[in-house]
Amino acid sequence: MNGIVFLNGEYLKADEAKVSVFDRGYMFGDGVYEVVPVVNYTVLDREPFLERFGRSLSELDLAWPMSKNEFLNMIDELVKKNDIKEGGVYMQVTRGVAPRDFSYPKDTPTTCTAFGFKKEVINNPYAQSGVKVAFVEDIRWKRRDVKSIALLGQCMAKEEAKRKGAYEGWMVEDGYVTEGTSSSAYIVKDNVIITRPLSNSILPGIRRKLLIEIANKHDILIEERLFTPQEALDADEAFLSSATTFVLPIVEIDGKNIGDGKPGPVFEKMRKMYIESALKIAGVSL
Repeated sequence: MNGIVFLNGEYLKADEAKVSVFDRGYMFGDGVYEVVPVVNYTVLDREPFLERFGRSLSELDLAWPMSKNEFLNMIDELVKKNDIKEGGVYMQVTRGVAPRDFSYPKDTPTTCTAFGFKKEVINNPYAQSGVKVAFVEDIRWKRRDVKSIALLGQCMAKEEAKRKGAYEGWMVEDGYVTEGTSSSAYIVKDNVIITRPLSNSILPGIRRKLLIEIANKHDILIEERLFTPQEALDADEAFLSSATTFVLPIVEIDGKNIGDGKPGPVFEKMRKMYIESALKIAGVSL
């Protein structure tokens, strides 16, 4: 690991940043995290990210480690110190260091860590080729709306999908697709985008929120409803979204081509409009 990371008010070399073995994030997964994309040295979608991060903190009775403005300044500083023109910033807050006990400790300072990474997000080659998805069982806890650092269920599902030769896994529970292991899930039928409605069963994806806003603005029909694996296999198109992939087309699910096995026109339109919006925020001339 290299680069500069943030740890509890300090900017340190990655190999110098240390957290106690008694940190509750390490012992219990007692914390929350976020990832924000960076384009042209600019952190995108700040308000939606702050809103979701604040909600996750609140749901676990965790306090902000600093003011929201200070938090944004910290992220900007990491982008600058790591010279991230394009990529993202990962950050997490845990309940901090305390003797091992299942109940919450009192008056314990949180542990706040963050680091940046470089990644090509605008010209992602998968946007041209598309990706493969495999169905996997959803074995996660019941509060998936909280962006918890306890991600073992997602890791197991992602590994299962990978062993099936897929880029991503679409998790299935009670006969319906919930979401991807690290992304939001969408299918398209008769030019209508279908995605699962928000609840405790899925994470309220920021890209999902923004894509729905874009679709509504451009009179693209959206249905927020449950859909089955069979509906996904029979769809005209399918795609996914996440912080640092933006929007990617799905061309195959469980070995079956979706549509003609190529990125579809609805996906192309949604990705184009989202990227145009992102570039505008980043101050890049179109």
